[in-house]
Amino acid sequence: MRPVLAACLVLSLLAGTGAEELCEPPPAAPARSVSAPQLSPEERLSPHMPEALRCDACHAIAFQIEEQLHKAERKMGKKVLSESDYMEVLERSCSKSWESYGVQELDGKKRLTGPGLLRQEPMSVAVIGGPWPGRLSKMCLGYMGEWGEAQIYEAHRRGAGTLRELLCHGEKGPCASGKAGGPAPPKALQNEL
Repeated sequence: MRPVLAACLVLSLLAGTGAEELCEPPPAAPARSVSAPQLSPEERLSPHMPEALRCDACHAIAFQIEEQLHKAERKMGKKVLSESDYMEVLERSCSKSWESYGVQELDGKKRLTGPGLLRQEPMSVAVIGGPWPGRLSKMCLGYMGEWGEAQIYEAHRRGAGTLRELLCHGEKGPCASGKAGGPAPPKALQNEL
């Protein structure tokens, strides 16, 4: 910065009054205002993940489980993990620190943000920590109880996207059609006698 100021000073002394125009600072970038998402009482206080964020939460959980299982398999030389090994990894996955997750507002809708989630807006304010880590851990443990560790590990072993499909997009999943803000499938017509 000092060499630029020195150059401007020298130019103004040598050239006279016209040099000041050349040395004016560049125009300032337009200011942008970004505000934190306004959370409803349910989003602030409930111990449970709000329904509208359950699909995002499921994707975050599937991502973290996959990451932990891949890490353990690499450590073991990409071998299939024993039952005791994958049980330990899955338990650790649910009790891990979820502190890097939070909520932000995108296109007027609240979305969960953090590792493994898409559509993260660089110019937005995210509310990180707070109730979100506990809610994610609770949901993760719920998946372990609902599906069982063996079925979750088997889905992981079948390849990319299979675990996410099982947990999030299956008929009971929070991202299944008719849930997470999507349109409900039409009900079948019944024949009346």
